[in-house]
Amino acid sequence: MAVRYYEQQVQSQLKGKRKLSAFLQETIRSHRSELTSADLTYIFCDDDYLLEINQQFLNHDTLTDIITFDLSEDEKHLQGEIYISVDRIRENAEKFGEPYEKELHRVIFHGALHLCGFKDKTPADKKEMRQQEDVCLNRYFTT
Repeated sequence: MAVRYYEQQVQSQLKGKRKLSAFLQETIRSHRSELTSADLTYIFCDDDYLLEINQQFLNHDTLTDIITFDLSEDEKHLQGEIYISVDRIRENAEKFGEPYEKELHRVIFHGALHLCGFKDKTPADKKEMRQQEDVCLNRYFTT
């Protein structure tokens, strides 16, 4: 499994990429045991860049913190691109009174969880997604 991180004209301040990559691999394997391989690409960008993607590919004209694309061609190989707005992460961290690092990781885990099949459209789905994010955050920051 490969996890790559790119910064599109922003500084994400993401630390511990090896630890994070190993954690993401473990998390994905625990939810998707049928996989033989996985390839994730995280692209950190600003609001304008992500808004353009949101408009072009999803026909949404709103700011968002994350967009996850599942590019998998079959059930055995997971391939995903996850775009994260550093601007939204900073603003949401301040809005919710959370440290930037914690909010950044919540969103990183959120994208991986989407690729594992978790949804967030209904209230019940949002609640389950938030619980899964919290599990990931607690496990990640206590190991």
